[in-house]
Amino acid sequence: MRLVLTALLCTLSFAAFSAPEKVVSPDGRLVISFEDMTWGITWDGNTILQPSVLDLELAGQAPLSEGATVQDVTRRRVDQMWTPVLGERSSIRDHFNEMAITLRRAAGFPRYYTVTIRAYDEGAAVAYTIPEQEASETFTVQRERTQFRFSEDYLGYAAYSAQGLYEAVPLSGVRENCERPMTIEMGQDQFAAIAEARLVDYARMRLRPSPGVDYALEAHLAGTVKAEKSLTTPWRVVMVGKTPGALLEQNYLILNLNDPCAIEDTSWIKPGTVIREVTLTNGGAKACVDFAVSQGLDYIHLDAGWYGHEYDAEQDATTVTVDPKRNPDSDLDIHEVIRYAESKGIGVWVYVNQRHLSKQLDEILPLYKAWGLKGIKYGFVNVGSQEATAWLHEAIRKAAEHELMVDVHDEYRMTGVERTYPNLLTVEGIRGNEEMPPSESNLTLPFTRMLCGAGDYTICWYTTRIKTTHAHQLAAAIVFYSPLEFLYWYDKPAQYQNEPETAFFRNLPTTWDETRVLGGKIGHYITMARRKGATWYLVSMNAQAQRSLDIPLDFLEEGTSYEAFIGADAYPEGGDPFAVTVIERVLSRTDSLRATMAANGGYAVKLTPKE
Repeated sequence: MRLVLTALLCTLSFAAFSAPEKVVSPDGRLVISFEDMTWGITWDGNTILQPSVLDLELAGQAPLSEGATVQDVTRRRVDQMWTPVLGERSSIRDHFNEMAITLRRAAGFPRYYTVTIRAYDEGAAVAYTIPEQEASETFTVQRERTQFRFSEDYLGYAAYSAQGLYEAVPLSGVRENCERPMTIEMGQDQFAAIAEARLVDYARMRLRPSPGVDYALEAHLAGTVKAEKSLTTPWRVVMVGKTPGALLEQNYLILNLNDPCAIEDTSWIKPGTVIREVTLTNGGAKACVDFAVSQGLDYIHLDAGWYGHEYDAEQDATTVTVDPKRNPDSDLDIHEVIRYAESKGIGVWVYVNQRHLSKQLDEILPLYKAWGLKGIKYGFVNVGSQEATAWLHEAIRKAAEHELMVDVHDEYRMTGVERTYPNLLTVEGIRGNEEMPPSESNLTLPFTRMLCGAGDYTICWYTTRIKTTHAHQLAAAIVFYSPLEFLYWYDKPAQYQNEPETAFFRNLPTTWDETRVLGGKIGHYITMARRKGATWYLVSMNAQAQRSLDIPLDFLEEGTSYEAFIGADAYPEGGDPFAVTVIERVLSRTDSLRATMAANGGYAVKLTPKE
């Protein structure tokens, strides 16, 4: 990665302290205090976290905080720019002030450890390090007691599985095993979210009520963590913003808390749009390739069943042996499909279930590369435990060695590792459209789930079971960021009826140079603008009642006229939800648009500079 601005570092060392230690964000608005083994956060003078416990418990040992005293505090300031390989913006500023507090214990192991706290304009982060030291040995983290203690019974958005529905509940109503990120409404102009970053070889963190403490949550690990002589934990993150949209605009904070790109040559990593092939036949696959060419898509995907029954551990993912339950008459020749797709400039992805990945990964990666495949969807991966986490990230790293991209399903969520290994294009961990979610869910996800990164939402264009309008689906392709964007999940090319509104999907970017959230309310609506090059995509998604929004276009380039392609609900007052009105206009930054959306509707605009 190219550093645009050199990091500025300053280091200070101190003797033992009794007074509180503080670190302040670069803009001076966020203040983190460390005192008596707790951290507290204020922002704009308002309390975000009351003093909250910071502690680890190792098996067979007293909690780390017991008898610990501050020995040294090391400070540094970093301000640098970096360029992501894939992302929601073309450049990212990593700007923070940090204090690393070394604590010494009177007895037991470890004799000393470090709590590192960072203050960003966008939020706060904390992590623990147990360095190798005298008498270091294998040890086990039995419990993590990182706490998030709020001062009131604020409204939070809780889900209890990565693909679950979010519900709005007071903090006092949050149950054990609450998913992260968790967004919290602290007032009209104050929102926060608890998240996790840099999870690579540790047990996943979820949240649970902190016993005996009102309005407090704490880390809930998915199992114990074993370490060899030393340990650095993932970051525990508190994001802040005046609006829920500000949290989404600033979700690059999670990326900043991860290591730089570890892949030297990233030229083979190509984002794009995709159609899923469901017949597992040569004819069906070639029809998808032809459809992809005509509609400006980039990939086709051969889903489960192409090498046998995905739940049968005895199947062989090096063979093309179509599951007869999927198609007893299949004539699929994957090599012929790949050759045909390559001749048309289209790439091919395949699905492999965890049962076969775990047994055959080292065999299939070089094989699939030799076949000419572009990527693999890792299906039903194990998540949560330290072992599952470490295996998955090693499997992503190994895929990069063979220039293969990855899409992870089902319960896994990003914690920013895609910065380090950008061949990880997308993950599920979202209640996507294949589950036919209500529009209220779709309008909660941008301000909760999408704070942690890409979500493979899988748009289902022709399925009549969806609970939203087609204009809503157009907008979803922009709102739900995914470098690998499935636009036709349950669909076949023969269903295509030359609908003019699907021109919005043609040659659709899936990564962005700029992202803005222009307005929104959790569970109700969102308005976003994303830019790729000189072209802007402006969208709104709506839930519940019919809604009209006036949207100024003052984000457009001054002095430039834009050809606007507008896809709007044809019947905003109620009627055919799949009818879309297409309007073409010429607009500039002095204009505004009125987005009139049906209940569960949407509004989608492509703005291309006029030649």
